[in-house]
Amino acid sequence: MSRTGLWDSHAHLDSDYFTDDREELIAKLQEDLDGIVNPGCDGPTSAFAVELAEKYDFIYAAVGWHPEELKGIPADYLEQLAAWAVHPKVVAIGEIGLDYYWKENEPKEVQQRIFLEQIDLAKQFDLPIIIHDRDAHGDMLELFQKEVKGVQAVFHCFSGSLEMAKELAKRGYYFGFGGTSTYKNNQKTREVMQYVPKELLLFETDSPYLSPVPFRGKRNNPGYVEYTARHAAELLGMDFAELAALTAANTKRLFKKIK
Repeated sequence: MSRTGLWDSHAHLDSDYFTDDREELIAKLQEDLDGIVNPGCDGPTSAFAVELAEKYDFIYAAVGWHPEELKGIPADYLEQLAAWAVHPKVVAIGEIGLDYYWKENEPKEVQQRIFLEQIDLAKQFDLPIIIHDRDAHGDMLELFQKEVKGVQAVFHCFSGSLEMAKELAKRGYYFGFGGTSTYKNNQKTREVMQYVPKELLLFETDSPYLSPVPFRGKRNNPGYVEYTARHAAELLGMDFAELAALTAANTKRLFKKIK
């Protein structure tokens, strides 16, 4: 067991932000964390995520096309994902979803079509999905209420309302919480964290983005998941080691290919 017993359920160690010190950082993370899930966001980053998973025992990969990366998506992208999906260390399809924040993204109907296509592929391979949802809460919830069935999911860096969280929790979906839950002005996310059933709670960093307090504004890394988890333990009135063990078990239950 690592020093903390924690998992980072969502980190982009493939990012160029880690080019200069990736190997040194990972060597340290092997001591601090039980494991890391690294989601890809397109073809090259998904391939890199798989390479990292092959190189390091405690790193696992997810593969998918992020809603910000859909321009010029290959015609055979589903075939590419299917080829990766059978890999023993590819534990999910993701990061996939909807992003209405950036106006240069593909139109909503294109995003939704590709999102649903990737969900169908995840179902074919009995894999969970890792969801990106930015400024698309209404459409996302409607899809999960009306169309999406038969797949398990984590709503990464959950930013929706308490009402949305209640609807998703009723259906047994997981919630990822990261550095934003430590921000002073983000009481809404803390209210959701307090509501979510403990068996649906995951911790993440979204490295290299969204560093927790006291590192806000600096490069995030998976080791900082400890700050989020300790903040959450205090908020929830739980022993840190107990919460670490609980969320580690949740991570393995969701990503069931993790050994």
